[in-house]
Amino acid sequence: MPPKSRTYQPQKVRAALTAQTRALRSVVQGLTDAQLDLPTRLGDWRVRELLAHLAVQLDFLPAHLDDPLEGRPPLDLPGWVAAVGTVASGLDAQTRERAAAEFGGGAESVAAAFGRAADALTGLLERPEAADPTRRLEVRVGSMLLADLLVTRLVETVVHADDLAAALGQEPFPHDRQAVAATTRLLADAFADRVPGGAVELRIPPYAVVQAVPGPKHTRGTPPNVVETDPLTWIRLATGRTDWAAALADAEVSASGERSDLREYLPVLH
Repeated sequence: MPPKSRTYQPQKVRAALTAQTRALRSVVQGLTDAQLDLPTRLGDWRVRELLAHLAVQLDFLPAHLDDPLEGRPPLDLPGWVAAVGTVASGLDAQTRERAAAEFGGGAESVAAAFGRAADALTGLLERPEAADPTRRLEVRVGSMLLADLLVTRLVETVVHADDLAAALGQEPFPHDRQAVAATTRLLADAFADRVPGGAVELRIPPYAVVQAVPGPKHTRGTPPNVVETDPLTWIRLATGRTDWAAALADAEVSASGERSDLREYLPVLH
C-alpha cells in the first residue's frame, strides 16, 4: 500500500519545478532546425509538438490561476494520474493548435516561444500566491489544490524531458533530483492505489517502496514477491515508455516471486 496521505513539501516542489523548467529551457535553446523535426516516441509528434505540449503544461497555471471555480469535483494526486488519460484527445488537439501557432518556425523562434511559457511559470512560482495552501484551481478532470497541481507539473516536466532526451539521442537528461523523486513517488503511489494489496513489494531506491497487488500480504521477513528498479525505468514503465518484458530482458528490472509480473497493471499513467 502507498504511504497514507503522502505529502510533498511545497517549497521543495516549487524549487524543483523551477530547476527542471530551467533545465528544459537550456536544452531547447540549443536545438537546431533539423532537431525540431525529429520523431518522438509519442505517436506522430515531432520534437516541435512535444515542445508545444510542454509549453501548454508550463503556462497553464499562470494563464488560469485566477479563473473562477465552476464546481468540478475535488481531485487528489492519485486521482489525477488515473484520470488524465481520459482527456488525451483534447490535449492532443490543444498541442497541435499551439504547435501550429507558435512552434512552426526555426529554432530561434521555437526557443523564444518555449521561453515565454517557461518564464510565465517560473515567474508565478516566485509570487506569494504560489505558496497559498488553500488555493484551488480547476483542470479538465476536477478541482485540485494549487500545491498538488504543482506536483503534476513536475510529472509533466520529468516525463517529457525524458521523451525529449530520447528523441535527441542525448540521454540522460539533466533532471532535477527532487523532481525525479516526486515523480517516482507519485507514480508508485498511484500504482498501489490502482492495484491495492500487499502481495508484491515494489522498490524504487532511493525514493519509494510500496506494497500492491491482491494476494497474501507480507508482514515479516523478506517479501516473497519483490520488484525492484531504478527511478527512470519505473517512470518509463509507469507511463508506457518502456515495455515490461524488454525491461526484464535488459536487466533494468528485477522481479522475484510468482506474483511479481506487473505487465497487466501497466502503464499507470496513459
